[in-house]
Amino acid sequence: MLPTEHRLRRREEFAIAVRRGRRAGRPLLVVHLRSGDQDPHAPGGSAFPARAGFVVSKAVGGAVVRTRVKRQLRHLVRERLSVLPPGSLVVVRALPGSGDASHEQLARDLDAALQRLLGGGAR
Repeated sequence: MLPTEHRLRRREEFAIAVRRGRRAGRPLLVVHLRSGDQDPHAPGGSAFPARAGFVVSKAVGGAVVRTRVKRQLRHLVRERLSVLPPGSLVVVRALPGSGDASHEQLARDLDAALQRLLGGGAR
């Protein structure tokens, strides 16, 4: 389970990450990353924790398949929160092939996309 303080919940947060962030596409998913928003009410202007949201459409599969994919993605992102910059917004959009993919395949695509977005990969 992804802790509450690390979840995107509002439509506006999803829109900011998708429209103003960087994007990295892989065969099974697309990752949008918007880095570094500051909390104006926190002492010293500290950043919000990194937050993530997920988009899994009906093109991925039925309700059972979509729920399984969301759970796998939540688990994978929870393990990678420490590598995300504070205040970043991440939206992971599952593509139709992700419903048939294994946990390892999803992990490999997520790692490759995050590596590219965080500056570790070639364009």
